[in-house]
Amino acid sequence: MRVPFPEGEVAPPPAPGSARSREAEAAARLGRCKEGCQLGHFAGHPPPAPLRAWPHSHTLTHSHTRREPIDRPLSPEPAPTAALCDRALTLDPRTMATPSFKPSQRFRLPDWHTNSHLLATNAERQRQASHQIRQEARVLRNETSNQTIWDEHDNRTRLAERIDSVNRWKETLDKCLTDLDVEIDALTQMKESAEQNLQAKNLPLDVAVECLTLRDSRRDIDVVKDPVEEELHKEVEVIDATKKALQQRISQAFEKLCLLQEARQQLSADHRDKVETLDIDRGCLSLSLTSPNITLKVDPTRVPDGSSTLQQWDGFSQLNRSRAEAEMKAAVELREAMALTIAQTNNELEAQRVATEFTFRKRLREMERVYGELRWQEKNTLEEISELQEDIRHLEDDLRRKFQNLKLCHTRLESRTRRPNVELCQDQAQHGLTDEVHQLEATIAALKHKLAQAQDALDALQRHLARLQADLACKASSMLLDAKCMDTRRKLAAPAATFAPQVDTFARTTNRTLSPLRTCPLETV
Repeated sequence: MRVPFPEGEVAPPPAPGSARSREAEAAARLGRCKEGCQLGHFAGHPPPAPLRAWPHSHTLTHSHTRREPIDRPLSPEPAPTAALCDRALTLDPRTMATPSFKPSQRFRLPDWHTNSHLLATNAERQRQASHQIRQEARVLRNETSNQTIWDEHDNRTRLAERIDSVNRWKETLDKCLTDLDVEIDALTQMKESAEQNLQAKNLPLDVAVECLTLRDSRRDIDVVKDPVEEELHKEVEVIDATKKALQQRISQAFEKLCLLQEARQQLSADHRDKVETLDIDRGCLSLSLTSPNITLKVDPTRVPDGSSTLQQWDGFSQLNRSRAEAEMKAAVELREAMALTIAQTNNELEAQRVATEFTFRKRLREMERVYGELRWQEKNTLEEISELQEDIRHLEDDLRRKFQNLKLCHTRLESRTRRPNVELCQDQAQHGLTDEVHQLEATIAALKHKLAQAQDALDALQRHLARLQADLACKASSMLLDAKCMDTRRKLAAPAATFAPQVDTFARTTNRTLSPLRTCPLETV
């Protein structure tokens, strides 16, 4: 008789080997067997897998003792039936085994070992590849780091050497420029000395030379060979050959000064370039990895247009220095020749004073008439330029307004392109705006064309006005020169001992009464 347990407590499991334990196991096996029989008989279930035999019941010592299966498989048995299930009730529960049914795929043990071996092998190979990459990366980092350091050091050394080379050339050009300035000053002084000696000759020679020199100051179209010049040349024909040589030396000195100035400009430009190069290279040399103004540039390795080779660079500076030295050597020889010519100058002049002065007066009246005509033309041209500039301003204002209208049309057209779906149609407003754009573009093109024509006309007027003013200035200068020549020639009509010059031939001033046109201020450009 079973004694009931208090509520909330669980009955203890039956003792192993007891009658209750054997009855419970037999009942469980019988239930599973019946279930298997039904499944195998009615559902066509395949027979269970062969069972492994267990040791005889007398080998079991306790219910918790570990049971080792026997490797020998049992012979396959037919599917259990109801009779067999009934017989199972009479079997010893300790000799019965329950098979497990698992529908999943089973792999073979060699496959399992192969999979494990493959995983281990792949892991080892991946680790070896990773190790090789790490070692190669370390080698690459070391090599590239050393290469970068040495490249930077080599380029820094090259920059320093380049700075030294450019600095040496700069010092050479400094010395050459100093020598060239000294030679230019010496030649300029020699030229001034020759001019002073030319003016220091006897009175007839001084008058003729001064008149020719004054008229040589004429500019542009006024430098003509007129009758006045012919008469003056007739006076100069009797001058000694040494006087002509002296004048030639003065011209040669002027040309040589131009060549010296040109050579100096070349040297000065080369010197400035080298100074700028030194500043750039020194700035590059001062840069470092921690400099705040270093950045990546677009295509920094490109070769800029106009680049030169090292031989061209050295040859350019060498050519400038050689040219300057050659010009200085020629200038020294010219100064010696001028000094010799100045020492040999002693000429006589027989002037045709009356004919020359008559030609001077006739030429002055003709120039006064032309000067008045040109002033009238200048006045009319200025008025036309003013009117044309006003029209150009109106054209520009109208063109700006047309551009505003064009911007409005463009904005409207662009805004209408954002209409959704079928609303984006070519309606009358769209056609009207398109026609307005075309019309505005045509109008702007016409206005631009007309504005360009007006600008061209204005430029032509301004150029012509500049030519008029330049010619007026030339005429004024020529009249002033001829008037001063007439004043200078008064020395030939008076005794040299009693003549008091009323014209300073060097300051070019006069204290005699001139005609109204001569006394009025002359506008020059």
